[in-house]
Amino acid sequence: MIALVIFKPLRLASITAMPSSLYIGLMSGTSLDGVDAVLAHINNKGTKVRAHLHHPFSATVRRQLERLCSPGHNEIYELGIAETQLTECYAAIVEALLAEAKISASQVAAIGCHGQTLRHHPELGFSLQANNPGALAARTGITVISDFRRADIALGGEGAPLVPRFHLHQFASKNHNKAVLNLGGIANISLLTENSLSLGFDTGPANTLLDAWCYQHTEKYYDNNGDWAASGNLLPTLLEKMLSDPYFALSPPKSTGREYFNLTWLESFLQGNELPADVQHTLAHLTLQSVLKAIPKHNVDELIICGGGAYNNFLINLFKEALAPDTRVSTSAEYGLPPEQVEAAAFAWLAWAHINKVSGNSPQVTGASKELVLGGLYYG
Repeated sequence: MIALVIFKPLRLASITAMPSSLYIGLMSGTSLDGVDAVLAHINNKGTKVRAHLHHPFSATVRRQLERLCSPGHNEIYELGIAETQLTECYAAIVEALLAEAKISASQVAAIGCHGQTLRHHPELGFSLQANNPGALAARTGITVISDFRRADIALGGEGAPLVPRFHLHQFASKNHNKAVLNLGGIANISLLTENSLSLGFDTGPANTLLDAWCYQHTEKYYDNNGDWAASGNLLPTLLEKMLSDPYFALSPPKSTGREYFNLTWLESFLQGNELPADVQHTLAHLTLQSVLKAIPKHNVDELIICGGGAYNNFLINLFKEALAPDTRVSTSAEYGLPPEQVEAAAFAWLAWAHINKVSGNSPQVTGASKELVLGGLYYG
């Protein structure tokens, strides 16, 4: 005889009744440089960051994650180890953030934690983020919202990019058409037509190639201010070959990652006699040209740049020179949100959206069949 076990249904009312408007967002992006954490006050009117911390990954953790971005030996075991290491990183930065802000865990409604994307293959029905949100909730005593891509992909979407709804929430304004460009490991753009989100997608590589090529030839994790790139010269034939990649010709919705755009991809276009600084210079132009392909069909009054690439002065100047004279180029800092905080703030907002039953995706961005609340909930 089979015993029937009856579980009490999850009472959403008990979740949505949380009085706190403080949320933590955690982001470790495709650049693999470390974890950004923000403590943010969020409501319907906007997001205001109260504290921010960045903890770089140790060399060991970074190498572990880099290995998992490509096929290798004993991957399931290595993934388990990586998730444990990431949980330690995430828990440590949450503890430090609370101390920095001088608040207790009980004052935080939820943590939005994206995890570390290792493989992104929506065409195969999955996107894998290394993460252990249950362990993070147990360690911090704070409810964690995570696993933001899976439901969107289940409805036929790309599961990415996830930030355009936050860009709309934070940067839209009446009578202005804006493009919000995130220059992370991968570049993604959100096109805001006054107070609506018209389109958003991954345009192609940004820091993931620039940083990898820089490290391979200088042993520095990034090209400070883009100075090394500025010292080189454009290689037109190389740029043309790279731009011929089929990804750039795809119509949105589309998304990509470092499993596609990586050093192996880059080296397939090289003859072997190029000067490294010239390649770095040309990679900056690759990012520029792939983004410009997204803009001409839209009337854009302002380009707002965020992400680590906002500090690449060489690249930013390329945008200023290439865009129409009447197109304003700014960074998110001019809107009270420093570029390095935007993605972490977006995941704090996605946690807020989950708790408040607000849709986190946009069908015109991901291609999903409908809007839906994103993420799974793990009690602290």
